[in-house]
Amino acid sequence: MNLLKDKICIVTGGGRGIGKATAKKFIEEGGVVIIADFDASTGTATADDLGEQCTFIKTDVSNSDSVKSLIKRVKADCGSINVIVNNAGILKDQTLEKMEEDQFDKVIQVNMRGVYLCTKYAAEVMREQGSGVILNASSVVARFGNFGQTNYVAAKAGLEGMTKVWARELGKHGIRVNAVAPGFIQTDMTAGMPEKIITMMGDKVPLKRWGQPEDVANLYCFLATDEASYISGAVLHIDGGVVV
Repeated sequence: MNLLKDKICIVTGGGRGIGKATAKKFIEEGGVVIIADFDASTGTATADDLGEQCTFIKTDVSNSDSVKSLIKRVKADCGSINVIVNNAGILKDQTLEKMEEDQFDKVIQVNMRGVYLCTKYAAEVMREQGSGVILNASSVVARFGNFGQTNYVAAKAGLEGMTKVWARELGKHGIRVNAVAPGFIQTDMTAGMPEKIITMMGDKVPLKRWGQPEDVANLYCFLATDEASYISGAVLHIDGGVVV
């Protein structure tokens, strides 16, 4: 339907999982996608697989110079930035008593500081053009907490707060900011879990199944289009009903 025809879209962490599905969906809707990923092998492979509408730029979202370079290059090559999906994230799970300081710091650096940096510098371009869409990857654990995820939950809860602040600050410039909070989604991160645990967790979902990356990609796509032009400052849960 070309809902994103010729829109310039950055997807961080777009080499695999939800990020890859989102990049694919955006391209199907006519978008031009830049995958910004730390993993050069998966990022390059995904960009090659998705074709000429997709480009890979190696990026460390936790590093200011790397993010500035990404935004500068996209602006120079494409002339604008219409959408950024702040999807990049990592896990370093451990209970509080066993979690090392560097495990806490690294997750905060990537999952929260990375979102701050990408939004800060993408928003500079969006303010100049008077429009833009910023989409942040949260999680249902931001609301409920999760055993062994002090760092991850802190980052996702902070990200939801930042989303609301930025919706207030950037709205006058025609920029919409929203967050998406997935529940149990089958990705590379969950592939190694025991089948018994996967079944048990799926049974907790009112819809009685895990979500797929494409489910989340479809929501990102809707929020990126003009059909969602009056949605800003929202945290949308996509979890098969787990939150109820």
